[in-house]
Amino acid sequence: MENIYPIFDTILSRSDKENMLKQKSIVIWMVGLSGSGKSTLARALENSLHKEGFLTQLLDGDNMRTGINNNLGFSPEDRTENIRRAAETAKLFMNAGLVTICSFISPTDEIRKIAKEVVGEGYVEVYVDCPVEVCEKRDVKGLYAKARKGEIPNFTGISAPFDVPKNPDVAIDTAHQTLEESHQTLVKAIIEKIKY
Repeated sequence: MENIYPIFDTILSRSDKENMLKQKSIVIWMVGLSGSGKSTLARALENSLHKEGFLTQLLDGDNMRTGINNNLGFSPEDRTENIRRAAETAKLFMNAGLVTICSFISPTDEIRKIAKEVVGEGYVEVYVDCPVEVCEKRDVKGLYAKARKGEIPNFTGISAPFDVPKNPDVAIDTAHQTLEESHQTLVKAIIEKIKY
């Protein structure tokens, strides 16, 4: 570290880029169990914001694990590093003026605290609230069935914990709302935060 000289104070600022793009850049950190609807809502939000003229970037847990995080497993240490790297990546996009939508299970309070501290001002936590029983019935990817058979260790909600967020900025109840209702709730909450 003694031979590293960051130049953050000499490069264009986040506000310079927000001014050019005419939008406020934030990181929307969507958390919830597998099958809760995070990725579906993230894609729908990105499409809606794009139609309204906002420049966005979507970071999804599975996508990140095929690239920058492809050397990480699902141990508690690797999960923490997965989120730290994702948050650092999201912060770079935010500092470039983009509205960055992140879809990550982010299972523990500790992990979410790390993400929030890395991102800093501009972090918006969205809890996609759906009980494990409903997620398991959906089992979109067939992961719950494998976890119940013991084929996937450390699976959040089954053999690994999920701490329900205590004070999210936005909460979306996908167990009791239709996709369109959930989508509209999310868009309404976010668009006010990014208007220039």
